[in-house]
Amino acid sequence: MEHFVNNGYGWTCRLCQTEETTEPRAPHTGARGRFFSEGEAEEREPRLSTAARARWRDDSRRVLQCPRCGVEERVKT
Repeated sequence: MEHFVNNGYGWTCRLCQTEETTEPRAPHTGARGRFFSEGEAEEREPRLSTAARARWRDDSRRVLQCPRCGVEERVKT
């Protein structure tokens, strides 16, 4: 695939993944850990731990879409 890579636990946008790794991390603020706020039933529209994680555009699962940059690509079967 041209725009996405499957890293074993989901499809990730190549462009956004490289941008996330080059951005400096936020300093530690002493707040609760991410695992305390990312439970399955915490919110109706859960946020992913990485914004570069692709989502399926439709129920047929043929087109991946990056929620961060909006790039789409059809999965060849």
